[in-house]
Amino acid sequence: MNSLDIAEAERLEASNLFYREPALYDSVQADSDSASVCRALIDQHFPAARTLLDFGCGTGRDLELLAQRFDCVGVDLQPRLADYVRRTHPELDVRVGDMRTVRLGHTADVLTCLGNSLSYAHGNREVQAAFETFAAHAHRDTLLVLCSPVAPIESPSPQQARVETRLGTATVTIAYEWDLRTQINTMRRHWAFDSGEEANDTIRRRIVGPRELELYATHAGFDVLAITDESGGDALIGPGAYTVARYEN
Repeated sequence: MNSLDIAEAERLEASNLFYREPALYDSVQADSDSASVCRALIDQHFPAARTLLDFGCGTGRDLELLAQRFDCVGVDLQPRLADYVRRTHPELDVRVGDMRTVRLGHTADVLTCLGNSLSYAHGNREVQAAFETFAAHAHRDTLLVLCSPVAPIESPSPQQARVETRLGTATVTIAYEWDLRTQINTMRRHWAFDSGEEANDTIRRRIVGPRELELYATHAGFDVLAITDESGGDALIGPGAYTVARYEN
């Protein structure tokens, strides 16, 4: 990675406790069903797919499940997360790279970008660059499955919850801010562990709406097949959505 990529990786790590403690990330997100939803969408739109590239693979939680079906490669910006995957899932092929600039030199039948990975591309040019990366790793009929926030989370007052983690039980207080001009949804999170330890996060995510996703995908050579929530319905009722597109160039 170049110096800008390294600086961005360090900034993200400093902003989010999950990135500093990957095992905590895994334990809190253990009930995520992103991989199963992703597999169902692939079965529906490209059941013959055999190879898969996952951009923003994080702790490898989803990649591990997808690798049961596909020949997979994962990419993540943060070396700490990639090292964690190599320790906990040595069978997985994980590379360090920025989804806005990385070029692996080959294509895949399926490209995935799950969780909130795309939302860390804050500017229009950065989002466009991510889609250009998707296109650079696509051949004709490659399927793109993208999970991303499409609407902000807003709350008039902070929310509080008790969370069981591998670091112990914690009280987590979460407050949200929404900047319409920049389309940045900021989450401020305070962790108060029963052990007496405390930690703070400030996580900024770009919200790219469904029509914007269609536009970025189309300009990159993809034909959008569906934008749906986890239920598979046409109506989007939550802040996140799955975009499914096929490369046509």
